[in-house]
Amino acid sequence: MEIKKVGVIGTGVMGHGIVQLCAMIGYDTIVCGRSDASLDRAINWIKTALEKNVAKGKMSDSDKESVLSRIKTTKVEADLADCDVIIESIIEDLKIKQDLFGRLDEICPNAAILATDTAGLPVTKIAEASKNPERVVGIHLLSPVVQSRALELIRPSYCTEEIFNTAKAFCESFGKQVILANDTPGFIVNRLLTPFVLDAVRLLEEGVATKEDIDLAMKTGTGHPVGPIELLDLAGLDNYCNLADNLHGALKDKKLIVPDSMRQLVKEGHFGRKTGKGFYDWNRK
Repeated sequence: MEIKKVGVIGTGVMGHGIVQLCAMIGYDTIVCGRSDASLDRAINWIKTALEKNVAKGKMSDSDKESVLSRIKTTKVEADLADCDVIIESIIEDLKIKQDLFGRLDEICPNAAILATDTAGLPVTKIAEASKNPERVVGIHLLSPVVQSRALELIRPSYCTEEIFNTAKAFCESFGKQVILANDTPGFIVNRLLTPFVLDAVRLLEEGVATKEDIDLAMKTGTGHPVGPIELLDLAGLDNYCNLADNLHGALKDKKLIVPDSMRQLVKEGHFGRKTGKGFYDWNRK
């Protein structure tokens, strides 16, 4: 099946990045959000990112307008009915995701692929909520979505060879390295990355160094594009708390316990860049 139209559910850091990526490649893309405010915020983020590309000479003004023209917004899930692929990027809560995939059966009966962008929840469990679990896959894009060089493609036990191959070809159209991962907690990247970034917060709590020097050490010392504490802010502290809690529940590893300072920031509504403050003050950056 030829993929022409992509639906994205979710307007957060990952959601709007997926929308931008799909539209830049050339797919007609419709994003479904819960409110006008969340949709407006997502589109503004995309516009700002594209304008930065224009300023850097990476794209022309006409290219920017073409990308934006391929993006539509809606608050109604039923408006995704004619999409060939649906990518879900909502809260890391298994029950909420299962409820959504149950609804997608009725909303998108002809979609070739129903994908979850979960960072580590069991894709097979999400697929079991669908009447057609064979068309559910995991497409775990990495943050920042547009710039990252790879993604993880997860095949749950129900997925057929034909649908998996269609999903793989769709992922390859992103121009990224497609890494095949088994349906295990955290897959590959977050199984390794989550303890690492949480350890960075523990170093900060222990007074080993400032957040700036911890990040600088990993950027200049090991070649990481961003430091671990900055990465937490960029990806969303709330998202990482949910991810770590889910992984800890599955693996019982003490390294996956969220540090108190990070948990407190989330309780106060400081999620990182998307709220203007996390470990860093993004209003000053």
